Amino acid sequence: MSSIDDDGTPPEAGAASATGHRPRRRRRRILIALGVVGALVLAGCAVVGGYLYTLQDSFYSKSTQVALPESTHADGEGENYLLLGSDKRDPDSAEAQTVKGQRSDVMMLVHVNADRTQAYVISFPRDLYVDIPGHGRNRINSALAFGGIPLAVTTVEDYTGARIDHAALIDFDGVEGLVDALGGVDVQVDQSFEGDGVQFTQGTQHMDGATALTFVRQRKQLKDGDFARNRHQQALLAAIAAKIISADTLSNPIAIRELVDTTAPFMTVDEGLTPSAIASTAYDLRSLRSSDIRYLSVPHAGPMTTDGGASVVGTDEAGMDELRTALQEDDMEGYYSSHAG
Repeated sequence: MSSIDDDGTPPEAGAASATGHRPRRRRRRILIALGVVGALVLAGCAVVGGYLYTLQDSFYSKSTQVALPESTHADGEGENYLLLGSDKRDPDSAEAQTVKGQRSDVMMLVHVNADRTQAYVISFPRDLYVDIPGHGRNRINSALAFGGIPLAVTTVEDYTGARIDHAALIDFDGVEGLVDALGGVDVQVDQSFEGDGVQFTQGTQHMDGATALTFVRQRKQLKDGDFARNRHQQALLAAIAAKIISADTLSNPIAIRELVDTTAPFMTVDEGLTPSAIASTAYDLRSLRSSDIRYLSVPHAGPMTTDGGASVVGTDEAGMDELRTALQEDDMEGYYSSHAG
């Protein structure tokens, strides 16, 4: 079985485990309003006509595209997006459209319901101990290192039973640039703590890009470690979504273009996210607001130690079965009402 070090650092990965192109859906879409610490919020939803197409074309030309593997999972209602955030991408592997040796410190599954009125952001603990195709059981964040975005997609599909329609990866340098391009964001901090020389105080705290990255990277000094970090990632995502979806941003073409130009070079997306697909989905999701985005985590057990002595997070199969059903049947609102918090 492949392994990773106890501190969560995986070995260098080989080629992606699956390379076939997945069939195009009749209606290809892209999520427009979710994107940091895992992916960019493409905020052109309030912009129409030729400018929107030009903007999205600029994003597509500056980002990196990668083919997704053919999915073995049936389409459910609604659509699913895998958002990944990671440390700086190796230039050689980026050029080859892989992410050799890279860890996914952020992994979120986003489910958009069929009528495009709500989105659910589901976080995964990076140390969740799951089956990774071709590598046995391991921490879920090692899938990106072992086989790039294609293997990360296959791993999440197999674990959740949900077909992934699109995927996006953003390097943390892009997150920092995005926050700074927004003029900083107001983040809800759930507890006071100090990390890397920065003091975080419970309540609303305005953060620039560097401070935001420090905030979402801290875990060792927090009582519940990675679980607290997942909450902080969601808090930053919510702050960015709120700032981008605000009228001040969406009504400012210069600001929107700066967001795209700043972030696109640090992003890898699947080949289905063409400019026309982006523009189409931007229109479909034009009514989505930050209050329509729900945040939760996958069911999981507590920390455990593997036979090899690695510290990991156990799974909760009974809880996952409920989530799998909700994703397949597009009943995330019912699931959220029962399990949020």
